Amino acid sequence: MTYSPDTSEKTMSSMQQLLPAWEDTVHDAQTVFRSLLKALSEPGTIQRLRVNLQAPAPLQMATAAACLALMDYETTAWLADELDNDAVRTYLRFHCGLPLVHEKSSANFAVLGSSLQQLDLQGFAQGSMTYPDKSATLLIQVDDLENGTEYQLTGPGIKDKRSIYISGLPTDFVNKWQANHAAFPQGVDVIFCSGDAVVGLPRTSKIAAVQSEELPCT
Repeated sequence: MTYSPDTSEKTMSSMQQLLPAWEDTVHDAQTVFRSLLKALSEPGTIQRLRVNLQAPAPLQMATAAACLALMDYETTAWLADELDNDAVRTYLRFHCGLPLVHEKSSANFAVLGSSLQQLDLQGFAQGSMTYPDKSATLLIQVDDLENGTEYQLTGPGIKDKRSIYISGLPTDFVNKWQANHAAFPQGVDVIFCSGDAVVGLPRTSKIAAVQSEELPCT
């Protein structure tokens, strides 16, 4: 194998800047995992991740915590370009032990950020009718989970309807999600991440954008 000083120095630099993971590995990992399960079983509810965790930029704390709780050496992950840097790769490889893949269709998990305008839900692993659990879970980092466009969710885990407010989703997300929902039991699940909060959107949920009412002219 040919020795590359540049590659070696870059790897050493990334390791020196590596941020720590959980303060209490077992407790923190279990706490976050339970919060993620609750987010998906009660779609649209904001779940706060009550852990102290540093995240490598541009990952936010909730995104990093979800990665640490869900990913391990038996899973694969794909990073969108805007989140793909040496610090993030080193962090995930070291703390999760997982391989990062170039083809999103082969990943168990995908981590996305500002590239949502080109979001192609059907480009990720869809599972099969026999093995729907082989589909991907998308961790989507958004600007805000308390302010922004209002969406209404319906489906399992929701009594009647539930409103959520998300800033940063593309205008055609609802149409893309309708196609994903229609593919059930296949299709992807989504966990939105922002700050220390997560919101789950499983493939079983329907979503509709709420049109704001215009004030009458006086």
